[in-house]
Amino acid sequence: MVKHPAGFWIRVGAALLDGLIVSLPLGIIASFIGDGGQDPTSSSQLFVNLIIFLYGLLVPLYWSGYTVGKRIVGIRILRIDGENVRITNMLIRTVVTGLLYAFTFGIAVIVSAIMVGARKDKRSLHDLIAGTYVTYQKP
Repeated sequence: MVKHPAGFWIRVGAALLDGLIVSLPLGIIASFIGDGGQDPTSSSQLFVNLIIFLYGLLVPLYWSGYTVGKRIVGIRILRIDGENVRITNMLIRTVVTGLLYAFTFGIAVIVSAIMVGARKDKRSLHDLIAGTYVTYQKP
């Protein structure tokens, strides 16, 4: 049962904070040790992408559904039954839906954003597929 679902703008804010906190420093580091991000297949760019992927996958597992951005704004990811997320939820949430978003050329991202804005439970496509939701509920 979904309790205290987090809406669109608070989720966007958390994602922007995560981007600033994680992606920006990694991008700067990669530009000094690699080709400046010009080649998306370079080892430095692949390293950055791996760290970002692992951050989104593992941090919520070990931090009660929070990422740094989500913690700052006071939201977190839970399973639909109200329990903390498991590795299977996070793998589905990141890998399966990441592939879905890529194969639909971003159309599924737009659909997800509309779903968060329009659905009463504020669940996006990746929430529905992974059996999760984002909430203001504290651990």
